[in-house]
Amino acid sequence: MRAFEVTAVKERLAEAGGGYEVVHSSAGLELGVYVLVAPEPDRQQPHEDDEVYIVLEGHGMLEVEGVQHELRQGHAIFVPAGADHRFTSYEQLSVLVIFAGTHGSDARTA
Repeated sequence: MRAFEVTAVKERLAEAGGGYEVVHSSAGLELGVYVLVAPEPDRQQPHEDDEVYIVLEGHGMLEVEGVQHELRQGHAIFVPAGADHRFTSYEQLSVLVIFAGTHGSDARTA
């Protein structure tokens, strides 16, 4: 068992102007915190693993395969492996990212 402090990571990334940090990685599972701060765009590419985003703070839109989904604190959304997706329409948005699959931790940006 390993505990980790999501809030501290979120605050550190927000102070740095955004970014992604892995807080847990094990076979088939990765948890990370992704913080986006406008005007920086979300530059992520489709991933090889399924993922779930849980909004920790803020609000915005997640475009998945051309369809817009409104997100705000407390919302969660599933994105299947390989789906083109990116966050838009945010000032500051913090999400917990859960990757599940066989690829484990690689050099990805949420």
